Amino acid sequence: MEGASSEWQKALSALRRKIDDIDQQVVDLLSKRQKQVEHVVNLKKTHNVQVYHPAREEDLISARRQQAAEAGLSPDYIEEIYRIIMRRSRVEQTDQMAAKAVNPGATVLIVGGTGEMGRYFADWFAGAGYAVRVMGSRDWDNAAALCADIDLCMISVTIDRTSEIIANIAPYLPPDCVLTDVTSIKQAPLDAMLAAHSGPVIGLHPLFGPTTSTLDKQIVVATPGRDDAACQWVVDQFSLWGSVIVTSDAAEHDKIMEFVQSLRHFATFTFGQFLAAKNVPLARTLEFSSPIYRLELGMVGRLFAQDAGLYAEIIFATPQRRALLKEYIESVSRNLEMLENGDKDEFEHQFAKIAQWFGPFGEQAMRESSFLIDKLIERF
Repeated sequence: MEGASSEWQKALSALRRKIDDIDQQVVDLLSKRQKQVEHVVNLKKTHNVQVYHPAREEDLISARRQQAAEAGLSPDYIEEIYRIIMRRSRVEQTDQMAAKAVNPGATVLIVGGTGEMGRYFADWFAGAGYAVRVMGSRDWDNAAALCADIDLCMISVTIDRTSEIIANIAPYLPPDCVLTDVTSIKQAPLDAMLAAHSGPVIGLHPLFGPTTSTLDKQIVVATPGRDDAACQWVVDQFSLWGSVIVTSDAAEHDKIMEFVQSLRHFATFTFGQFLAAKNVPLARTLEFSSPIYRLELGMVGRLFAQDAGLYAEIIFATPQRRALLKEYIESVSRNLEMLENGDKDEFEHQFAKIAQWFGPFGEQAMRESSFLIDKLIERF
């Protein structure tokens, strides 16, 4: 019996050594792949080509899925591995591209550069080799000198002060300086910039915060204002850093952001408010929770772990946003009768109507949320 056990252990050890050898080959191949990526980075730097190439990535994923199926492997398994590989590749490319300037020798002024978002962009532009000047609330006496010969003026202040700051800084700007803002509403700042400055104007809305470690696939909305050609280098710089640029007019942007930001954040706030009012034992609920509940609760907790003033600015930014939130509260209250009557038929009727409205996105949402849930299970 002992001899049989010894033979089994020897066979297992031999198999494990083979697996270790294969793993070493996998690591060696990844190292070789990374060296080729570095050659790609050098070419992209030379020709100012953006990091993210969606068509190339999807073609690669499709080819690897087919190869997996032919090799008797799960296509989903291989896709997940390659998405991790490509993500790592993009991040490393972005880190290297961060030191590349689309407009070498240009000077950038960040108005509000002492704030978190202002410091964030000051670091990115400085890292790319631009001459960066920072202007805070105590620097207005030096405004003329700070604005002298600048190529880009970026306004990074709170929403309620943006139009005022634009009006105050505009008289100091060179005529050919690009003027932009990075607030989460676009119509009012864009109108203010066009009225105050006769040169190139573009509105920007980065859909991320100052804790973002990489700009890989981070969305930046660009709202054209005046002289698109003169503004293009600013857009190209964000693309070079790995951002995805979404072009929109200001009116469309603000309408969509009412739902993407204001309504979503307010609904999350009210959910958290109700949980707190009921004094729900959060830790205990997690012991009973499904992964989807944990994911939803994580998004609520994430909101309340951040700056209240920032979210107040976003949620209450415009009369239109406040009007939408009133409509939302009224729509919720219309369900009271259904609840009081225990009307399951009405619930199912409304459910079916809404599911039809969501259409094919329902299937996409199932796939995406299932992926997130699987990742959450792996971690917790």
